[in-house]
Amino acid sequence: MVSNPILGVFFHWLGGLASGSFYVPYRGVRKWSWEVYWLVGGFFSWIIAPWILASLNTSALLATLGEAPVESILWAYFWGAMWGLGGLTFGLTMRYLGLSLGMAVALGYCAVFGTLMPPIFHGEFMSKVLGTNSGLIILLGVAVCLCGIAIAGLAGRSKEKEMTDEQKKATIKEFSFRKGILVATFSGVMSASFAYGLDAATPIAEISMRHGTFPLWAGLPKLCVVLLGGFTTNFIWCAILNFRNRTGYQYFSRTLRADAAGGGAPSNGSGTTAGDARVPMLRNYSLSALAGVVWYMQFFFYTMGESQMGQYKFSSWTIHMASIIIFSSLWGIGLKEWSGTRLSTRRTLFAGLATLILSTAIVGYGNYLAVGG
Repeated sequence: MVSNPILGVFFHWLGGLASGSFYVPYRGVRKWSWEVYWLVGGFFSWIIAPWILASLNTSALLATLGEAPVESILWAYFWGAMWGLGGLTFGLTMRYLGLSLGMAVALGYCAVFGTLMPPIFHGEFMSKVLGTNSGLIILLGVAVCLCGIAIAGLAGRSKEKEMTDEQKKATIKEFSFRKGILVATFSGVMSASFAYGLDAATPIAEISMRHGTFPLWAGLPKLCVVLLGGFTTNFIWCAILNFRNRTGYQYFSRTLRADAAGGGAPSNGSGTTAGDARVPMLRNYSLSALAGVVWYMQFFFYTMGESQMGQYKFSSWTIHMASIIIFSSLWGIGLKEWSGTRLSTRRTLFAGLATLILSTAIVGYGNYLAVGG
């Protein structure tokens, strides 16, 4: 199949839309603690959706994984587990900073490490990136992406200064800039491990194509392994929180216990009282499942986009990160996270989004030149 970077950018935009939107259904969950709805959604993100869609769209999934080199499987799983550390703290980033600023900071770190480390690790940075016109244009796109992230971050910082504590907590119940920045930094650096996991799992995609899988879908088996590692980390942490906060019963109970105001209090600030202890189980499971499937779709489209980027597929990570920030910022605007800010702050945000859009166009053009456009 001939590479088509323009189509690849489109797929990455769809993935960015999914990633920038996945947390919205969680806002409708009521009377569940964070660790409960995060793990329920995670089952759909990391286990159910990857295996079902890979089984439907690829040939001989189990045979493919069985033939894959053990080293590739182990490294893909390991990096998935490391990504899981960033993923579980990503939820905390949303809680403390909100969609717009939280994603801008965390994904800024993630974009740098996730894009540049694979070619450096393979010894291709000097020859393939700095040594070609296409590589230099792609590198320019990465730099423009980082500028866009920085501008969006400045807008978020300005918002934090302008809004009163009451305004912040009206849209972000647990807003904390200092705590959020620390969590976002850790989350962003560790989340870049996902790119390393996909790179380590490259032989799995090649084996899948030999079994007859169409190249557009060949990356789906890789996700089964990488996301299994992420599930492991998240499951362990959520189980620890369930035990520590005594919230494990929430998976099964239609009634919230009287002591829920302690460690088991829901992060969405539902304001549960003794006379309002009924838990909307069907609603919570449905919204968590929806959030989980939407989250997975980012990498469903990511692998499709990556398959179209030719020899510079590592640049997919930059486009993906930029797209996520664009759509998450638009969601933040729609959810009124930026209400109460000055016009100059909102203009700064839109300048950041415009810069990010430009970065995806530059990276796409660099890949277009590389395939003989």
